[in-house]
Amino acid sequence: MTVAYGVVAALLALFHLYGGGLKVVRSRERLLPMMAWVDDTPMPVVRGIGAVEVLGALGLVLPPLTGVAPRLGAAAAVGFVALQLGAIRVHLRRGDRAVALNVALLLAAAVTAGLSTAWW
Repeated sequence: MTVAYGVVAALLALFHLYGGGLKVVRSRERLLPMMAWVDDTPMPVVRGIGAVEVLGALGLVLPPLTGVAPRLGAAAAVGFVALQLGAIRVHLRRGDRAVALNVALLLAAAVTAGLSTAWW
């Protein structure tokens, strides 16, 4: 069970670490080609979402690896479920029906949360 959690959590963390890192450091113009929603979102909000993603990615991996507060991994996974629900809502509100990636990330986060609670 721990290996399954490690694999899914590591992949989810890598995705969010990359995407969140981009949101934190790139300008609006450099984000627009891959994230159209950035156009009508204030940059402090974009940066905040990026920071949440980076911290959540660290929260998925570091606590279970170190053994310090391992339940934070489950909390981070649940946070990513909430983040993807919000992302899907934003996409649909903007008329963008391409939410397959968000649904896949939502399912991966839900599986990660389930796996993390299975070995507490």
